Amino acid sequence: MNSFQGSRRCRSALGLAAFALQLLASTAATAASFDCQQAQQPDERAICASRQLSEMDVEMAVRFEMLMGLVPMGTRGHMGDEQQDWLVARNKCGSNQPCLVAAYRDRIAVLKDEYARLQSRGPF
Repeated sequence: MNSFQGSRRCRSALGLAAFALQLLASTAATAASFDCQQAQQPDERAICASRQLSEMDVEMAVRFEMLMGLVPMGTRGHMGDEQQDWLVARNKCGSNQPCLVAAYRDRIAVLKDEYARLQSRGPF
């Protein structure tokens, strides 16, 4: 790796860290990765009403955004589609907290696995 690539990686990692910190700081006011004052769907309201679900939502959102910054552009569209499909499935849980917890656990596990796979082969 040349010094330019190392510098670029460092800037990219710092940018992701700054984004994560910004997202976490903003969630103190919103209690989730989205604005709870704008929550209208039963699943969104349940997430905003539950500390556990709010924390899971933030973890999922941070993991997703970090991965989006690490994968090649051709993969991002597919990941975005998967995320949208997951949001549709989450919405079907309504305000059922055990369903929402299971949905988040599954999605977080998928994102962790994707990160591990990416780390093992390296995106570079």
